[in-house]
Amino acid sequence: MVGVGQRAVIARHIAESGQPARLVAAADPTERGRERARAVFGDDIRVAQTHTQLIESGAIDAAIVTSPDWTHAQIAVDLLRAGIAVYLEKPLAITLEDADAVLEAAAQTGTALYVGHNFRHSGVARAMRAVVERGEIGEVKAVWCRHFVGNGGDYYFKDWHADRSRVNSLLLQKASHDLDIIHMLAGGYTRRVVGMGGLTLYGDIADRRDRSGELMEDWFSYDNWPPLSQSGLNPVVDVEDLSMVMMTLDNGVQASYEQCHYTPDYWRNYTVIGTEGRLENFGDTGGGVVKVWTHRRGWDLAGDREYPISGVEDGHADADLLTMTEFLAHLATGAPTELSPIAAREAVATGALATRSLRDGSVPIDVPPPSDAVVRHFSRS
Repeated sequence: MVGVGQRAVIARHIAESGQPARLVAAADPTERGRERARAVFGDDIRVAQTHTQLIESGAIDAAIVTSPDWTHAQIAVDLLRAGIAVYLEKPLAITLEDADAVLEAAAQTGTALYVGHNFRHSGVARAMRAVVERGEIGEVKAVWCRHFVGNGGDYYFKDWHADRSRVNSLLLQKASHDLDIIHMLAGGYTRRVVGMGGLTLYGDIADRRDRSGELMEDWFSYDNWPPLSQSGLNPVVDVEDLSMVMMTLDNGVQASYEQCHYTPDYWRNYTVIGTEGRLENFGDTGGGVVKVWTHRRGWDLAGDREYPISGVEDGHADADLLTMTEFLAHLATGAPTELSPIAAREAVATGALATRSLRDGSVPIDVPPPSDAVVRHFSRS
């Protein structure tokens, strides 16, 4: 385990995966992180300050990287070049250039790389994909996603996530899940983007503090409402809290994504429109539903068909387990993976270049594909 912060608990799924693997070591540059490693995973694991110390030990087969976003690329490249398989928490990197560097390292060394886009394994994503694959709405022509990030003030504006030098944009950190699902549902990858948005609320809050050593669970509360009453924001707040992206995909599908970090509710809503109907989700965890309309009429909430969304009713522990199991099964048996590093790269490419567009007058930007060598490598793996 490299980086023992909020997401490090995904390593608990190793024991539940049914795969022949166990956690033997953890690295974190902070004393609190190393203490957390012992508290969460037991005193019998080896604890180090850096990932390079774990590499030098020669005793590591694979690593789960949950360090902060801006460190992903260098850590992943070091591990891959040392022949250590990598589970890399999303996003793959915070720039397109770094994302490509990670994929090139994996292709050159042949070392296994897996990016934790767990949302592909969520119940809502699987339900929507099933509707599309059954042809219920015909050929997909448009995908829209509205993301109401009701916990945004607590999740993203009180620590390094608020600092664009650390995260680049929440169109990477937060939206990479949804951009990936848009690509999955549309059956293609974005090749032109236009971004719009701004820091429209949290920049007006003057109460700031350094929360080094703290985790989100230390300050999160639903009582932190309304948004302008938030206190203790990160000393640097320069990422957008409201953003929109328009996309043209390589297969002609048109898509859009909207994100707001100060809504009262927290969920994402997809609409997928095809040549013979449309689908829309109501709720994005267990207990929600995906509805399908395939006949002409006026306003009708019921739709023609309705499919329940399976899984947990809060969070994504079920998707995390499936993701970790897939990674470990790939290492143990060579089983193919559903999650693709190419898809992870395309989510970063879309988010990073949409951010560039947003900050440069909303000019359209073409999204380059990965290199032929990288595509060939991951097509075989």
